[in-house]
Amino acid sequence: MAPPLEAATEASSVHQILQSVLPEANARGIFSKIESLHDRIRCHAKDCPEPAWYELAAVDGAIVVRFATPDRWLSESIESDLMHFGDPLEELVEEELAELGWRGRVPQIKHFRDDAKLYTFENALPDGAAGDPALAAKFLFAYEAAFRALGDVGGGDADEE
Repeated sequence: MAPPLEAATEASSVHQILQSVLPEANARGIFSKIESLHDRIRCHAKDCPEPAWYELAAVDGAIVVRFATPDRWLSESIESDLMHFGDPLEELVEEELAELGWRGRVPQIKHFRDDAKLYTFENALPDGAAGDPALAAKFLFAYEAAFRALGDVGGGDADEE
């Protein structure tokens, strides 16, 4: 366990990284609303028919990227597309990261229902990447692009017009 001063410095550093992502997230215009919370930034999914959001969050000194929704049917629509197309979610996110100029392996994406009854997909940023604001932003944007194309997240048929 880190000494208190070191832990506080680490938390401050993670907070600074999260805050440094905000201007680019706002500039991209791909989220309906962006919130800065004390340990995370939450970017609400644009055009999604149900409540859903993307987050970069500080968890035990690391940065986690996630997609979450309280809507079971939305989560199931994502799962259905993943099963139908057969592509692992990690590969879909890796493809989006490659479009953003990053090459590497995405750590396993966990899918679960958390204590707050949110259907959540998440992974920690790769080792050594938690201190890189540009990479944190790329993971957030890659999640948005990958999930927007799955299930009903992108608004369903409205995107196909």
